[in-house]
Amino acid sequence: MNDRQDPYAHQPQVYGYDAYGQPVYHPNAPERVYDPYGQPVQQHSFAPQEPGHGGGAYGGYDAAGGYDPYGMPAQQQPPQQQTQQEWIPRQAGPPYTEAPGTREPEAPAPGAQPHEAGPQEPRARRRTPGEAPDSPTAAGYQTEQFSFIEEPDEDSEDVIDWLKFSESRTERRDERKRKGRNRVVALAVVLVLALGGAAAYLFLGGSDGKKGAAAAGAGQKRDVIVVHLRQTRGGGSSTALLVDNETTGKGTTVLLPNTLAVAKDGGAGSTTLGKSVQDDGTGATRDALNTLLGSDIKGSWRLDTPYLENLVELAGGIEADTDTDVPGEKQGDGPVVRRGTARSLSGRMAVAYATYRGPGEDEGKQLTRFGQVMQAVLKKMPADGASATRTVESLAQIPDPSLSTEQLGASLAHLAALAKKGSYATAVLPVQQDGTLGEKATGGLVKDVLGGTVRNTDPNAAPRVSVKNATGGKGAATSAQITLVNSGYSVIDGGTASGAETASAVLYADEKRAAQAREVAKTLGLPAGAVKRAEEAGTADVTVVLGKDYKG
Repeated sequence: MNDRQDPYAHQPQVYGYDAYGQPVYHPNAPERVYDPYGQPVQQHSFAPQEPGHGGGAYGGYDAAGGYDPYGMPAQQQPPQQQTQQEWIPRQAGPPYTEAPGTREPEAPAPGAQPHEAGPQEPRARRRTPGEAPDSPTAAGYQTEQFSFIEEPDEDSEDVIDWLKFSESRTERRDERKRKGRNRVVALAVVLVLALGGAAAYLFLGGSDGKKGAAAAGAGQKRDVIVVHLRQTRGGGSSTALLVDNETTGKGTTVLLPNTLAVAKDGGAGSTTLGKSVQDDGTGATRDALNTLLGSDIKGSWRLDTPYLENLVELAGGIEADTDTDVPGEKQGDGPVVRRGTARSLSGRMAVAYATYRGPGEDEGKQLTRFGQVMQAVLKKMPADGASATRTVESLAQIPDPSLSTEQLGASLAHLAALAKKGSYATAVLPVQQDGTLGEKATGGLVKDVLGGTVRNTDPNAAPRVSVKNATGGKGAATSAQITLVNSGYSVIDGGTASGAETASAVLYADEKRAAQAREVAKTLGLPAGAVKRAEEAGTADVTVVLGKDYKG
């Protein structure tokens, strides 16, 4: 069979398909000519036209008006030819995969002659199932007219919401577990503490009932003030503590002897309570008492004898059981106060009775009378704070900085209410010969009434030395006191003897003070024979009686 008889002899050989599904013809086919876009262009053979003839093209223009720079007439596309499709850029995607059912023609074997065929339109690319046909107007759009929009995926939002929901449920479950564990731990700690406290209470409280009672006494609420009765004549003083125990509902007046040993102002040595009131003042004396007794004294009340007289008068007088006759001020005058039961006392009589100390009487007698007057005054005071405060204001006193008029009035009102009910008592603090407090005072008034602990002066501290002038002169005692103070001793003024002594004496009562007494005699330049032991050495550790032989 020759080429004329083969209808496909002049058909161009398809070499393959491009990325967009368009056929690519074998480059060696001479009968195919392509335009710049890769589309085949049909060629027509025509006879050369002689110049001057009509119906032909002139100067490169053909009869249809087309222009060819090579003088060839432009070939018109037949009407039924498929519209040329322009190349449109696309986003990078997966490589083209041939749809099922499509098959590329196999390349010709080497040396085989391609079949020639007449002009034929390129084979259209087969569409995949579900692919929309190309729009006939697609060739008219430009690249910049397209925008690529990524449509949101509703399924992804659902997944995110589900993850959030699952996470919140897990967190809530973990939080409940954590709170439950914390509650269990807290309950276990409370139970352990409760069991430990109960065991400690049974062990400590049951083993020693006295310790429990003492601890209960120390935890009671008390209101304590110190009152100093100062005599304007003679310069003496009397001191008492007014104790209001709000826990037990009892009131007590604790009388303090002037021989009580307290620390000096600044802590340098010790002195007696009477000397501290006269020399150091109310503030330093209050601090010294707090240190000694371990109590909490709220404030000080200085009550001079004229103010006591006015206070009794404001109360309308008092009644007291007097234990002695109090003589008049002048010789030959009758007794100011007579001994008896339920004696009515005016202001002047109350002052005379509270400060009286008979010949040969110890200080305790006078303190007891002062306590009687104070308790009788409290019975006549008003029991409400406002009225008691007005009574105190009527005295026109200058209050101590530690205790205002309102505070003093409130304290006296509480004590007055206890005195009126009969829940009031008066006691004297027992003091030993050396001015310290013994076991009797420590276990009784100090702990039970004051709720404190005694802190006596250090026994290893410098001894307290009392200097009494029996030389008949005035300057010897002052010189001896200066010498002892410069040597580190705590000196107490022993006053002046009624008569002069020929020889000096250094006395001590406690055998433990013998060596200290010899050191005192050596410091003053007295002979060793002057050191003697006595039954009583007064309130000091060592007592020095200066005679005429002292040459200081």
